[in-house]
Amino acid sequence: MDTVKNNTVQSQTTSKAKLGWSKSDTVWVLGLYGTAVGAGTLFLPINAGVGGLIPLLVMAILALPMTYFAHRGMTRFVLSSSNPGADITEVVEEHFGAGMGKVITLLYFFAIYPILLVYSVALTNTVESFMQYQLGIEPPARIWLALMLIVGLMAIVRLGEQLIVKAMSVLVFPFVAVLVMLALYLVPYWNGAIFDNIIPADGGVTTIFMAVWLILPVMVFSFNHSPVISSFAVAKQKEYGADAEKQCSRILARSHVMMVVTVMFFVFSCVLSLSPANLAEAKAQNVSILTYLSNHFQTPMIAYAAPIVAIIAITKSFLGHYLGASEGLNGLMLKVARSNGKEVSSKTLNTITAVFMLLTTWAVATINPSILGMIESLGGPVIAMLLFIMPMYAIKKVPSMRQYSGAISNVFVVIIGLISISAIFYSLAQ
Repeated sequence: MDTVKNNTVQSQTTSKAKLGWSKSDTVWVLGLYGTAVGAGTLFLPINAGVGGLIPLLVMAILALPMTYFAHRGMTRFVLSSSNPGADITEVVEEHFGAGMGKVITLLYFFAIYPILLVYSVALTNTVESFMQYQLGIEPPARIWLALMLIVGLMAIVRLGEQLIVKAMSVLVFPFVAVLVMLALYLVPYWNGAIFDNIIPADGGVTTIFMAVWLILPVMVFSFNHSPVISSFAVAKQKEYGADAEKQCSRILARSHVMMVVTVMFFVFSCVLSLSPANLAEAKAQNVSILTYLSNHFQTPMIAYAAPIVAIIAITKSFLGHYLGASEGLNGLMLKVARSNGKEVSSKTLNTITAVFMLLTTWAVATINPSILGMIESLGGPVIAMLLFIMPMYAIKKVPSMRQYSGAISNVFVVIIGLISISAIFYSLAQ
């Protein structure tokens, strides 16, 4: 009898512990927050404010629900596996078959690889501007500047994955702190320019609809932290078991509130301190908002701090996404080799991947295509397919996920995902 009582008490204690909050949960809140707030944030104010006040307000309303519901859906998808501890690729193969597993691996690569291209262009433009306007140095020809920067980044990659991850974790929160301080510093520069022309004279309501349409892929890109969701879900499943989904939702909610409040304060502060014409100029210059601010305001603090922070942020994000992109490309080559009955060593895979990344990022950085154009037509839409559409499709098709069907939030996520994906067709029509 005493044994039964002891077991009952122990079971109740365990249940209460599961419903509580651990140090690990706090660490994941900060980890998810730090992963999401990166260099992508530096391009969000430009697209958010260039269309005027209404697109900015729409973004403020949509940011939290679209980010939370989409990442919650992907978390639930990872947790739906009958094999606890399975990563997202394994879960896809379990639910949809090996063929779809290859498709998702391909999509995963194309969700991350364009981001590398974006950051290679952004870093080259930021360093070029910093040398020209802040240091007063004539930068070398773009083709050689891009090569030096990309080779430098690849040299850091060779130092090893663990060192990169540690460096990124150290840099994340100083970066966020600087963004918040910069947003506060800009408060005295706030003006009412964005309120002067709520309905644009050029294009009217049509211009507003176009701005809202094209801002969604940039939002998907800027708030995305799907690469870490698989590791997050697996870790919480080991810790909480059957209660993992509920606890993951709580962690995501807290992390996303922090993220949206921080990022939206930075976005509003940047937009309110400039005019729509200034933001259009920043878009035309193909630079991050920090680079534009450093040249726009004649104050030493912004002039030197902003581009340095931008360089660090872009470098951090490039290295982090390189790990994901190289993993995806290695996986693709390995699947192709094995389907042909061959085995390829990891050293060979890494060498091929490194050469491919070096040549393509160097070429794109030299060509200097539109950064926001690449996000609108490549990064955002492909991320939306994985993050917004795939988990919602699984809710309809996978028996273990049907418990989540019927929610209005599912419809909302699908609509946002489809609108973001449709931006591809806009770019093709240009």
